[in-house]
Amino acid sequence: MCGRYVASRAAEDLAVAFDAEVQVRSGEQAPAPSWNVAPTDQVWGVVQRRERDGAEAVRRLRPLRWGLVPSWAQSPASGARLINARAETVHRKPAFRKAFTARRCLLPADGYYEWETVPGGGRAKAVKKPYYLHPADGSLLAMAGLYEFWRDPEAPEGEDGWIVSCTIITTDATDSSGRVHPRMPLTIAAEHHADWLDPDHGDPDDLRALLALPSGGDLDLRPVPPTVNSVRNDGPELITEAP
Repeated sequence: MCGRYVASRAAEDLAVAFDAEVQVRSGEQAPAPSWNVAPTDQVWGVVQRRERDGAEAVRRLRPLRWGLVPSWAQSPASGARLINARAETVHRKPAFRKAFTARRCLLPADGYYEWETVPGGGRAKAVKKPYYLHPADGSLLAMAGLYEFWRDPEAPEGEDGWIVSCTIITTDATDSSGRVHPRMPLTIAAEHHADWLDPDHGDPDDLRALLALPSGGDLDLRPVPPTVNSVRNDGPELITEAP
């Protein structure tokens, strides 16, 4: 799975990289650069939508809540369990299949964290050792994602009550990724961004063919300080190499 990641680029730089307009609606929180993005955080996502019927779809960089909340959910609490969607079943699962057909997004990231369980010696307990996985050349990952709209039926009058949430699509891990954790996020190559974001491109087989391993599955992996274990900690020191 992908349960924590790094997104340190400024919105202006992401907008240029993805040729998108920055959109932050009233009441939304613009995500700040983070080296410890956690579930339910606000993150930047690239989406492409029409403002009205017949209009041309516009590509925008906008805040999304990480952890997809299906439109039919009773409450947004279910989103914390839906931070990832399996590529093998994303087109069939009730929570994801409609979004996979028409509401796909890109989630920019510098890299992501995974934890390796290290057995303890003697009576010592096993510990989880954190690693940071990222492209060796420092390039940006465009993680494949889905987004969904959910409205709180109990929202006070005068508030729209909308939550726009997202999930990251994952697959079996390869190379160094698989040594640490059996799953890894999928990405979309730059030449396929337009097809992935196009709300009219709904053929499941065509869409699944666009999913790719980050950096071709060859990511740099390094151990990082255990301070990343707490979501309260943030800062570039979290991705420094640890012994």
